[in-house]
Amino acid sequence: MLIAYEGELEGERWVLDQDRVTIGRASDCEIVLPKRQVSRYHAVVERDEAHYTVRDLDSKNGTYVNGEGVGGEPYPLKDGDEIQIALYVKLGFVGADATVPLELTGPYRGLRLDEPARRVFIGGQELRPPLSLAQYRMLEVLHARQGEVVSREEIVRRVWSDEEAMYVTEQAIDALVHRLRERIAMVDPDHDYIVTVRGHGLRLENR
Repeated sequence: MLIAYEGELEGERWVLDQDRVTIGRASDCEIVLPKRQVSRYHAVVERDEAHYTVRDLDSKNGTYVNGEGVGGEPYPLKDGDEIQIALYVKLGFVGADATVPLELTGPYRGLRLDEPARRVFIGGQELRPPLSLAQYRMLEVLHARQGEVVSREEIVRRVWSDEEAMYVTEQAIDALVHRLRERIAMVDPDHDYIVTVRGHGLRLENR
């Protein structure tokens, strides 16, 4: 699957259910990106057995994966890669073994982490600007145990260093939770992802 991260097409997604998917401005491309910076036939994603590659089709403004230029040779893709078309349209590649649901009825709802890149996606949309380190660590702890209650003591151990943890107050934890909720609500205000379980801790309720 490819997911548009931003711009007019933000949230759009395309299931790669063919062996060859062409990306470009032309109307006969499988993925049409109607932007003047995009060549008529800009790039192609191909499938060979269980592997996917992308290659540039001699476009005017180039194709990039994670900021690295891609030429005419197949470039292997892995889950979480960011494909930039002409450094203008950003598409996220979701591998076949990823846990993102593939239902096509309505936009994908839910929270997903790209842990190697420390990126957060909600409903297929990347949370930008990125979370602070403390916010991301807290979300990472809750995400790893989603549906379970995580004690405040464990959160302190996982979010702050041993030296910092000595001075962390209940108010500091509450403030961090509040800021994290605010950031998530900027993308999906209709669902409470972080639930406070009084006397016990916090729980992540993913969609």
